[in-house]
Amino acid sequence: MSKNTKPSIVFAHGLWADGSCFSKVIPALLAEGYEVMSTQNSLDTLEGDVAAVHRALGRVSTPAILVGHSYGGTVITAAGADDRVAGLVYVAALAPDDDETSQSQQDKFPKTEVFQHIAVADGRVWLLPSGTKYFAGDLSDQEQKLVWAVQGVPLLDLFNQKEDGRHRVAVEADLVHRGQERPHGPPRASTVRREAHGRHHLRGRQQPRPHALEP
Repeated sequence: MSKNTKPSIVFAHGLWADGSCFSKVIPALLAEGYEVMSTQNSLDTLEGDVAAVHRALGRVSTPAILVGHSYGGTVITAAGADDRVAGLVYVAALAPDDDETSQSQQDKFPKTEVFQHIAVADGRVWLLPSGTKYFAGDLSDQEQKLVWAVQGVPLLDLFNQKEDGRHRVAVEADLVHRGQERPHGPPRASTVRREAHGRHHLRGRQQPRPHALEP
């Protein structure tokens, strides 16, 4: 156990992102003495992404705070039962209850503009270049191009999967991800809720605005 009295912090990203999406946040936390790790979620299965968080917990000091952005909120909700977790932080994130999926929670809200700029190919949902301004519009044009180039591409039915790996078949592409994200606190760990409703990507400072998803 580290002598550092601060909790460690483990980030979980959402769709069309990777662990580097927190690269402008992590240095500030490190400077304040926090031990930080960001997971690299495959976006293939919820079960696999939860396992990635568990592996990260094994590499940092505990207790740990899990921070989930967008779909990453679903991931930390499932991973939050781990005894090494001290708390959960949701950043414009999903947090489905036991009887919900990410998709059923999203379906409660209107679909947003970014989903007019996706393509489904090879069983995955790709962000088109025209969609980056709706996904990470606070970034520079060059940074948006980088986001598109390194995007993490989710499996089509990812949002229909439940924590135990069971899932329902997605009916159509625009049901993959819709609505305005909102946390519903899981009862399994102490939770700090931040209803940020900010842009999906966290490479830079966010300006609050309603959106769907994410990532």
